[in-house]
Amino acid sequence: MSSTPHAKVPALAPLEPDPPATVTPARRPAAPGAQRRPGQHGRWLLAVTVLIALMVGAPVLSVATHLLSPGTAETWRHLLDTVLPDYVLTTLQLCLGVALGSASVGVGAAWLVTRYHFPGRRHLEWALVLPLAMPAYVLAYTYTDLLQFVGPVQTALRHTFGWTRADYWFPEVRSTGGAVLMFTLALYPYVYLMARTTFLERAAGMLEVGRSLGLGPWASFWRVSLPMARPAIAGGVALVLMETLADYGTVAYFSVQTFTTGIYRAWFSLGDRPAAAQLAVALLAFVAVILTLERASRGRARFHDTTLRRLTPLSRPLRGWRAAVLIGACLVPLTGGFLLPGGLLLHMALTEGDAQWGWRFVELARNSFLVAGLTALACVALAVLIAYAARQHRGWLLRIAQRIVGLGYAVPGSVIAVGVLIPVARLDNLLAELIQSSFGWNPGLLLTGSITALVYACVARFLTAAVQAVDSGLLKITPSMDDAARSMGLTPPQVLRRVHLPLLRGSLLTAALLVFIDVMKELPATLVMRPFNFDTLATQVYTLASDERLAEASTAALAIVAVGLIPIVLLSRQIAGSRIGHGSR
Repeated sequence: MSSTPHAKVPALAPLEPDPPATVTPARRPAAPGAQRRPGQHGRWLLAVTVLIALMVGAPVLSVATHLLSPGTAETWRHLLDTVLPDYVLTTLQLCLGVALGSASVGVGAAWLVTRYHFPGRRHLEWALVLPLAMPAYVLAYTYTDLLQFVGPVQTALRHTFGWTRADYWFPEVRSTGGAVLMFTLALYPYVYLMARTTFLERAAGMLEVGRSLGLGPWASFWRVSLPMARPAIAGGVALVLMETLADYGTVAYFSVQTFTTGIYRAWFSLGDRPAAAQLAVALLAFVAVILTLERASRGRARFHDTTLRRLTPLSRPLRGWRAAVLIGACLVPLTGGFLLPGGLLLHMALTEGDAQWGWRFVELARNSFLVAGLTALACVALAVLIAYAARQHRGWLLRIAQRIVGLGYAVPGSVIAVGVLIPVARLDNLLAELIQSSFGWNPGLLLTGSITALVYACVARFLTAAVQAVDSGLLKITPSMDDAARSMGLTPPQVLRRVHLPLLRGSLLTAALLVFIDVMKELPATLVMRPFNFDTLATQVYTLASDERLAEASTAALAIVAVGLIPIVLLSRQIAGSRIGHGSR
């Protein structure tokens, strides 16, 4: 029963009709779910999302259309007779080696820091993520200088034992095996992060049951923890393989013949655009196979945690030589992937000096920050529109648009660059001819002659990272806040501006930071799309290292690593605070 008092109406008073309602429609409370009806603003958001998806998917579509272009059969026949078999074999060897290496190192490190308690574990737990800040091509340049014939390692061996060149054998770092090692050291943290999270969240209750059944530590790992972590490990390995296929600097410097080096050589060295496009299609097929295998590896198996409890992880305390062995095992990938190359670069920058230091370095840093900053701003703005459209709508068209947007991160930068350059170059020439015929003035290349095309390629490549960060932030805002704002007369754009954006500050900064760091390290797309006489820190490191001038490249490489450390440190702090049962054994 309502407690509101009823007004007393005189019995003999004539009943008058109610006057017309004067309540403003905008002030009328919104019905639940009304914000999801596709009104005028909703249709506008949906149209913008579809347009963004078309822009992101255009490079991939441009590459795929070459399958139907004239002369396709002849181009494929020429590739099959010359380079394609070598590219396929080398790429398969590289992917298999990196998958095994990153899975072994990442899962092993995650298991050690979650299942055992030893001195320094808490520091190693977050420090094992630091190699993510070191690009694989920087590792390749550093280790080549360290391990080559005239490097300090072999020179010290010859001086110590009195050897000559023919007296000993030393592994060649610039080889397929060397590339596998570089990618493993740089990318294993992807597997480590996912495996560690799974071991912490799921393993405690399961291991308790396994211990009651008489399983020891290693039997519990092989029979309980590893099968439960298989989806996370497969996802991490898939990320590692996509980064491996997208790399250009490492494989080019090591003279490893992969699809990425083939695309670059066909485009610039031979001037054969159809062949470059066909190789890009083949590389896309490799990415599709990896994603399909990752999904198929799950099958119909389910990996739910049915204990409904979050127990303190069963950490086994270790002391003495056992603890020393575990500390050494964790220090090996950390030292090889971050401490040693970072120390060598710092030593070269301080002792040998860098001829590029000064105004040239400032120019390179300005160019890198300009491209990365513009890309980050564009990605964040587009990600807000896409995420808010998903909050307002549900439908097949929006789902397709979101999947197309997410395709960019899975496509290597070299493929994106080829897909962007072909249509944009045609549009550039068309605009130049149109302006020339209309005004008698030749403007030159407006798009490919500036950083516009480069920023477009980077947006298409890294927009997914921004969308994921913004979308996760929006999911934390309850829909009741939208209803309350709409009941106060705010339109959807006003709700976004006055309610959501202030609450999304952290997510927006995270999205901008992730995109900024990715663009700073991006090499293949930058090499292909950059305007004439426009160098960045990444391209300068590649150019100088290719000329065997690593000391001059050390400062630029250190700058890339230092910028990459920012999100890694933030992630490491989050790892340190996310430990279940933090503070207790």
